[in-house]
Amino acid sequence: MIRLHCFGESGNAYKAALPMTLAGLDWEPVKVDFFAGAARSDTFRALNEMGEVPVLEADGLRLSQSGAIQDWISERTGLYGGATPEEKREVLRWVLWDNHKLSGQAGALRFLMNFLPPEKRPEQVIQWLQGRLAPTYATLDRALAGRDWLVGDGPTNADFSCCGYLYYPEPFGFDRAAHPHIDRWLDRIAALPGWKHPYDLMPGSPADRADR
Repeated sequence: MIRLHCFGESGNAYKAALPMTLAGLDWEPVKVDFFAGAARSDTFRALNEMGEVPVLEADGLRLSQSGAIQDWISERTGLYGGATPEEKREVLRWVLWDNHKLSGQAGALRFLMNFLPPEKRPEQVIQWLQGRLAPTYATLDRALAGRDWLVGDGPTNADFSCCGYLYYPEPFGFDRAAHPHIDRWLDRIAALPGWKHPYDLMPGSPADRADR
């Protein structure tokens, strides 16, 4: 059995959960109660010294970091890694770009704007991150002009990495309507057989915490 330690609010965990689901792998989520501090616990750090989700466990293997897990999915299934050596490098290029330029900043911004108490939200940091992300969204939108997918003729880990945070409903400065190529691309991913929204694919959501 494949187990993915994750929670619904994590776009990085979604990058691993989505391609596993679309590839038809049999896996089960293990909820990490991030907002109760579970990822900082000694128990979780014994699982992943980085104190982050996602963490995948399968057949004695343990992996963290979404890009590494995506690579394992491609190795296991033959899917989403690129059809040629050139495409494989291009997939890696987009995964690295996403981690540095897109998800690495969008995830932090979404957290600051939505999951901190209003009185603790650092407005100058929020504005700085929004300024950094504006050209990042523009880069992605330009790359998708005239293309269905970021690399090759079908979905790859490049797509699954870059879309990781872009389906979430909480406001963090991303406006789909302002980026028509991204908007159509997100619809295209969502039309893939088996696609699920992160809150439907993994346990945990703001609504769950509001009910506590």
